Amino acid sequence: MAKGKKKVPGLNTSSTADISFMLLIFFLVTTSMDTDMGLSRRLPQPPEDEEVKQEMKIKDRNLMEVRINSAGELYIKDGRGAGLCPEFNDNPEVLRDRAKEFIKNEIGSPLLPELLPTDIGGDIGVKYVTADHVISVQTDRGTPYEKYFAVQNELVAAYNELRDEISKQLYHRAFLDLDAEHRDMIRKIYPQKISEAEPKNYGGDK
Repeated sequence: MAKGKKKVPGLNTSSTADISFMLLIFFLVTTSMDTDMGLSRRLPQPPEDEEVKQEMKIKDRNLMEVRINSAGELYIKDGRGAGLCPEFNDNPEVLRDRAKEFIKNEIGSPLLPELLPTDIGGDIGVKYVTADHVISVQTDRGTPYEKYFAVQNELVAAYNELRDEISKQLYHRAFLDLDAEHRDMIRKIYPQKISEAEPKNYGGDK
């Protein structure tokens, strides 16, 4: 009598789904994903009535316009005048220095932002600052991103340097070394006001 063939037992796949699910969770938890780099901006709440809108109109002396066309050329308009700034390409810090002069208005120039009495609070009290100044950044739809980023970097650096300077003057410490309360006070002296307008076609249709 011939022996019968042995039947190979099948694999138990009942737990495969559970294992796959656990591996999926493991990779989701342990894998890091790159995040997009960007520039943070806090947008103001829209005005609720026409009277507030009228009050929000910016005086010419309080406005610094910074434009970047499709060729990456920088145009600046403020109390010092208006025109292209070709030196920006070789020395981006010229924009930082000009922005600092505009934001601070140390000499009380009638062409630069008006100095307004502002209650800073704490041990500083009332101080004259350019509370209503605005730096408006306008790009072209074809503006090179590296030029846009360089402009933003210099403008933010202008605020950071001014805050650091006044911190050392008042408290003999760098701005970042202050506690949260004193940092908030310094921000009231130099509030960051960078406005970004919708891109336009300065360099023609693209």
